[in-house]
Amino acid sequence: MAAELIDGKKLAAETRAQIAAGVAALKAEKGVTPGLAVILVGDNPASVSYVTAKEKACVEAGMNSHEIRLSADVAEADLLAEIARLNADPAIHGILVQLPLPKGFGEHKVIDAIAPEKDVDGFTPVNVGKMLIGEDCFLPCTPHGIVKLIEVTGMDLAGKHAVVIGRSNIVGKPVAVLLARRNVNATVTLCHTGTPDVGAFTRQADVVVVAAGHPNTLTGDMLKPGAVVIDVGVNRVPDATKPKGYRLCGDADFASCSAVASAITPVPGGVGPMTITMLLWNTLEAARRAAK
Repeated sequence: MAAELIDGKKLAAETRAQIAAGVAALKAEKGVTPGLAVILVGDNPASVSYVTAKEKACVEAGMNSHEIRLSADVAEADLLAEIARLNADPAIHGILVQLPLPKGFGEHKVIDAIAPEKDVDGFTPVNVGKMLIGEDCFLPCTPHGIVKLIEVTGMDLAGKHAVVIGRSNIVGKPVAVLLARRNVNATVTLCHTGTPDVGAFTRQADVVVVAAGHPNTLTGDMLKPGAVVIDVGVNRVPDATKPKGYRLCGDADFASCSAVASAITPVPGGVGPMTITMLLWNTLEAARRAAK
């Protein structure tokens, strides 16, 4: 029996409807409209496309979107000054610096400059530290969305074995932390390029989150029957049958994995829609906190 598709678009639409209702309520009760500022340095096509999608999502949710575009050769000091200005602006509740930054910028230094109470990406050391020790904080968007996607399958993760493939600071490490927190309570194994036999771990897993950045990192013979697969990867592979000469695929081999798994996210349409959704979620929460 083929795996059930975990519909990220549907969950994102339902969650965004809740967010829009929350925005409307905040406006009516407190006269506050959540404001998200996105800083884009340079003109990386993928980043431009992503920022445009964020701006559209903000408007649809009833939020104020502020886009700041800076040239790739802007001085780092000027970028930091822009962040400081936004930190001090009461109309801005969330600040996001689009990554990756062009060469020459200290990425950690730039992220560290964002006020933790406006860090709706959940990337500053303060929020990462709070996440690690289980304190209330803004959770990183993609990992938070992944947990929501697992929840809609109906699986109770308490006591289950979750394997995460990939140890990036954006997805792998934080999703491993979130799955291990007491409110989720999974047993977590983190695999990476130093793991000699990833399949030895994934064949024991009830849930596999694959975020390695390479097609076919996970195949059906590496899964326990009935496992849930969350595929975070987005890869371009050559395909002469497609108008653009390529197609998008994830890090999991969809055909073989879907024949063994009980549920799996498609690519596209799985994890992707939830990332911007959880960004809006955090921005609304930041505005609520500021309005208290």
